[in-house]
Amino acid sequence: MIDDRDYFARLDTLHRRNWPASVPTEAIYPHGEVPVGDYLRAWARERPDHRAIVFYGTEISYAELNDLSDRFAALLHQHGVRGGDRVAVLLGNCPQFHVVFYGIQKLGAVHVPVNPLFKAHELEYELNDAGARVVVVLDQLAPLLQSVGGQVPLDLVFVTGFRDMLPEAPTIALPPGLDAPRTHPEGMIDLMPALRGCTAAAPQVAIDLDAVAALNYTGGTTGMPKGCVHTQRDMLYTSATGCTMSGMLDPGGGFDPGDVSLNFLSLFWIAGENVGLLYPIFCGSTVVLLARWDPVAVMQAIERYRVRRTVMLVDNAVEILEHPEVSRHDLRSLKWTRVSSFIRKITPEYRRRWRELTGSVMAEGAWGMTETHTSDTFTTGMQDDDMDLKGRPVFVGIPMPGTRIRICDFETGALLPIGAEGEIVVDTPSLFKGYWNKPEASAECIRDGWFHTGDIGAWDEDGYLHFLGRRKEMLKVKGMSVFPTEIEVLLARHPAIQGCGVIGREDADKGQVPVAFVTLNPGHQGGIDAAALQAWCREQMASYKVPEVRIVAQLPLTATGKVKKHELQAQLENRA
Repeated sequence: MIDDRDYFARLDTLHRRNWPASVPTEAIYPHGEVPVGDYLRAWARERPDHRAIVFYGTEISYAELNDLSDRFAALLHQHGVRGGDRVAVLLGNCPQFHVVFYGIQKLGAVHVPVNPLFKAHELEYELNDAGARVVVVLDQLAPLLQSVGGQVPLDLVFVTGFRDMLPEAPTIALPPGLDAPRTHPEGMIDLMPALRGCTAAAPQVAIDLDAVAALNYTGGTTGMPKGCVHTQRDMLYTSATGCTMSGMLDPGGGFDPGDVSLNFLSLFWIAGENVGLLYPIFCGSTVVLLARWDPVAVMQAIERYRVRRTVMLVDNAVEILEHPEVSRHDLRSLKWTRVSSFIRKITPEYRRRWRELTGSVMAEGAWGMTETHTSDTFTTGMQDDDMDLKGRPVFVGIPMPGTRIRICDFETGALLPIGAEGEIVVDTPSLFKGYWNKPEASAECIRDGWFHTGDIGAWDEDGYLHFLGRRKEMLKVKGMSVFPTEIEVLLARHPAIQGCGVIGREDADKGQVPVAFVTLNPGHQGGIDAAALQAWCREQMASYKVPEVRIVAQLPLTATGKVKKHELQAQLENRA
């Protein structure tokens, strides 16, 4: 049996030895461990005129954002909303999301972000599961909300639209439909006029940092989504570590007025909540907010607003690299680019081209889950000589200060030696407090304060964590463990392959066989077939890892860009 103290003593030694010199070893809290609404208030006092949000040319200062969120808290209070009440937010990316989020937090109510891509049955389920009786909805999504009106008891609905915050002359390209005529659904309170007309003072509420502050619903890839209970203390820890490890804060907690980030990730998603809602306000910087991904708008925004940092998918970066208009834009203001390897994976070639274009290093963002408030590791300063790309995929670096990670046996829970593959088990200050109204599911995965993730990982000899995939996705081929993520990373190196998803097929002789569904880059469609790709695989990987290759027109994706492997499995079974 491995001793817990010896295990973490060895890891601590490795982490100290390999900690990047430019990265602080402790998280920085510029205004202390106080409510997130107080961070907004503090920056509004210190820098009232500094830009908090830029939205296609509309600029909102810290003083304005603080005032609008105060007014929303007062408005909710006038309508009887109190601490602990759930407020559902069914919005796309727009400044009103920030106004509503910080108003909810100032009141001590509970933020329930809702996926704007939901269908009626999904929306009905989440509103009823959360017990949300108040909803803020985008006008374009109002018909969806109205369609479930008979199944969801609602007391209060506010409506707003993109046009409420768009400038007369946008400074960057608008995506189609963003400037559609504003609608005013009957029976809903128009949010922005209501805010302007609210004269009540913001309620003075004593915020409990450990009270329920948000229900962040999981993706629901197996069964219906579950609400992860998070607190403001979770948000603060994630913000402090994320901003510190990314260089948004210096060791003295100093403020850099030129620090501008760009966010197009959906704010309802936990990653978008972190990088779009929390991080910029926590450190008093500016976020250029886009309603959705659009390569031209992203390039224009980076150039015009001298954006220094952004988070995207590898697919987004590749689309920019290969865009016909890329040479027209100066993207050299970028200093920090973090990506997630979902469909496409980082390769040395993509990194080289991105550095030549922008001057910044494309690096894997982090490992994390909705349950841990994500961003549990960091990779800043670990890309020299492509060290992170030469080992096992996916390299996710070193745990954040205060977070501990074990690799354990899935069946017994016993600690495994460093280097062994097993379950990633986490203890972090931002760990969720359980699944909303699901005590059995909570007890199943949280044991003795440790969260059993179901993810497979391994430490390497230098103390870096590698994410190998989900346990339910791991394949056994002739008794050998095969990780779909590893095959996907190798396939990403083929110039013809645009994206891929690997699943398993049952086989009488081998137990399981990996099957790769791949999409091709436009220039290679019709020029290469599955047999040629499979022959290439035989040259690149061990024979037991070589997948059957199925070329498809497109891959089924979640709202956050992950491959829906259960749908690939259904396709495979239907073809059998």
